[in-house]
Amino acid sequence: MVLQWLSRRLAAYLTKPITSPSIRTSTYEALGKSLQPGDVLLVEGNARISVAIKYLTQSTWSHAALYLGPGCGLGDAANGEPHVLIEADLEQGIRRLPLSFYRQTHTRICRPVGLDERDIATLRTYALGRLGDQYDLKNVFDLVRYLWPTLPVPARHRHKLMVFGSGDPTRTICSTFIAEGFQLLRYPVLPIVESSPSGDPACRNGGPERFSLRPYRLFTPRDFDASPYFRIIKPTLEEGFDYRTIEWQDT
Repeated sequence: MVLQWLSRRLAAYLTKPITSPSIRTSTYEALGKSLQPGDVLLVEGNARISVAIKYLTQSTWSHAALYLGPGCGLGDAANGEPHVLIEADLEQGIRRLPLSFYRQTHTRICRPVGLDERDIATLRTYALGRLGDQYDLKNVFDLVRYLWPTLPVPARHRHKLMVFGSGDPTRTICSTFIAEGFQLLRYPVLPIVESSPSGDPACRNGGPERFSLRPYRLFTPRDFDASPYFRIIKPTLEEGFDYRTIEWQDT
């Protein structure tokens, strides 16, 4: 009982914004036109926990949400706007959101390549089945220790600190929830890749590559950005950007 109360208070403290939102790099309209079902939307974030995650992962991105699109079974918001995103929130657990929730936020679209309708349906079924699961607050307690400047962590160890957690399959954090869904499809994010011996003395590991899955609990938001198997989509360029049309103030 006391632990639950403390967890709620801690979650409320960590989700308070402490910095100003970063400048968004595309218009909201362009973002909405560019997104496709199956896309991973990375978010910079400006809350206390966002700062900790960005510090530990040495990345711009502190949060990830899965875009499923309108008519995917997530329902509508109170204002009638369709819920199109599903994410793991620190206070509310896995929840659904309209795109406008991140209207003023610095985001990045990471797109898996080659998914068909069956893959999207599998991803959708998985995500809808996880609605209501709770955020892994054990992971949050681990993070809190590294919010204090008196406890510096060497850069080579920061990424490893994100793998802690309770191990309860009904509890998750934003990136592990999404990574687990893609691993159900056997779609790689950052897999373990080993090369077989080639038989050539001049090239020991030039043989066929063999892939194996990393545990999904090891994934952080930056991994979708770093993955060679996700295409980075920039909404401004998708709209047909032409630098000649820019109206500069000095001219």
